[in-house]
Amino acid sequence: MTDHPSTGPARTTPTDGNTACRLLGRRALLAGAGGAATLAATGLVSGSGAVARPTAGLATATAPTPLALLRRMISFDTQNFGEGGKTRAHAQWLRGVWDAAGVRSEIIPTPQPDNVHLIARIKGTTSARPLLLLGHSDVVPVERENWSVDPFAAVVKGGEIYGRGALDMKGANAASIAGLLRHVQEGHRFERDIIVLTDCDEEAGSYGSGWLAEKHWDKLDAGMVLTEGGWFLAQSNGRTPMLVTVTRQDKVYFNLDLYASGTATHSSKPIPDNAIVSLSRAVADIGDDLAPVHLTKVTREYFSALARATDDRRFANAIRLMLGTRSTKVRERAAALVVRHSDYPYLHSALLRTTTAFVIEDAGYKENVIPSEAHVRVNCRGIPGGEKPRDFVARLRRTLRGRDIEVRLGAPEGVSEADYLDQLDETWATAPASLDTPLYDAIERAARRTYPKAVFSPALFEAGTSLGPWRERGIPGYGVYPYVIDNDQLIGMHGNDERIYVEALERGTDFMYRVFDGFRA
Repeated sequence: MTDHPSTGPARTTPTDGNTACRLLGRRALLAGAGGAATLAATGLVSGSGAVARPTAGLATATAPTPLALLRRMISFDTQNFGEGGKTRAHAQWLRGVWDAAGVRSEIIPTPQPDNVHLIARIKGTTSARPLLLLGHSDVVPVERENWSVDPFAAVVKGGEIYGRGALDMKGANAASIAGLLRHVQEGHRFERDIIVLTDCDEEAGSYGSGWLAEKHWDKLDAGMVLTEGGWFLAQSNGRTPMLVTVTRQDKVYFNLDLYASGTATHSSKPIPDNAIVSLSRAVADIGDDLAPVHLTKVTREYFSALARATDDRRFANAIRLMLGTRSTKVRERAAALVVRHSDYPYLHSALLRTTTAFVIEDAGYKENVIPSEAHVRVNCRGIPGGEKPRDFVARLRRTLRGRDIEVRLGAPEGVSEADYLDQLDETWATAPASLDTPLYDAIERAARRTYPKAVFSPALFEAGTSLGPWRERGIPGYGVYPYVIDNDQLIGMHGNDERIYVEALERGTDFMYRVFDGFRA
């Protein structure tokens, strides 16, 4: 692995501050009421638009705006290259924000240098089990040469804020924390403690929420958890809110490794027995072969809501056909139409089946040697209650039978394939979070108030979260990304030019403010 770049002092980078202020006042379908304070008043962004340096504390007359918080969060380079990120500087700054609001917080160091968690706790008026807000501060690495802007400069242009983590998930953190701070600044009290955990090692690493729960469960014990997840989708115009979802279940994460063998020889005399060619053919065939559609109670409810929400009649009819048929062949054809007509085709395809993503490939070591082995890692996500991971692996092995391709399940070190498949079966069988909790009710009420013309629905999250320790203890966990996005922005997640609409962030903060309204004393 390459060394992590040093975080060091956060940079001061000029951006278009006047543009940012104009955007906060622009009236549009996604505009919200949360941008009342100017950026300069927060102390997080200077009057010229430059991102301010971290301070030990932050004295403000008004709660900081979500845009100011997000720009400051993005400015910290918290890239996680696979073994954790450097999050201490980010945590120290955010602790100063909490201190300024009179909220106690604590930095929890991990055994990895500069890799820390931050826990803030707003005391409630009763002994009811706390609400925990879970957000991660680490981000995936960037390919700087493929970005149109500096990925850590928090540039605002064209109504969007760009930066690594803008969507996943510093944007969600900024909206949630800004909503909470607005309550605190207004003098409101909550009827239970609200814990805000900004964790590390969510994207990868050994010291994430699982390690923290093992070492400090007393600080995390809660009755309900809210983290990243459900998407707020737009109509075909990319702006009008269409469907607001809260996820109550994550897809099942597992990896496969494919190996091809061949004859090692001099590159001047190529022979048909070539490991790279064999593996490439297998990858191409698997990539073209979609897994079967599997609908569950959770995904049926989601797609039914989507059919009611869309203003595209062809899309709605395709969904209804897919949901209504008992024929496997008709369901597959209808699902293909659903994906074809969707403005979010890759998301909706992922919610219908087990997915395979080819993520790492390696072979060879010298240009005049044909190697004897080639390898590719395949990241897979299965639908809980749909096709079991063990059935998917068996089906893939049958597909590749006779090709001299070995399929290995990427089990953790020291765990056998049989034991790991048993573990995946348990995850696959985990029930979705209950819809009968104060948190789910608060999310639903906030959605209907903030996005009154959109349809609200629970959903399946196509990715994964840090909710494992709470789910293992039977504590309900839910997910939202509280801003309306279009498909191009969705593709930017973990990709290049990651960004969200500034106005969507503002309105998403109103949404989060209203979620916390549900817990006012």
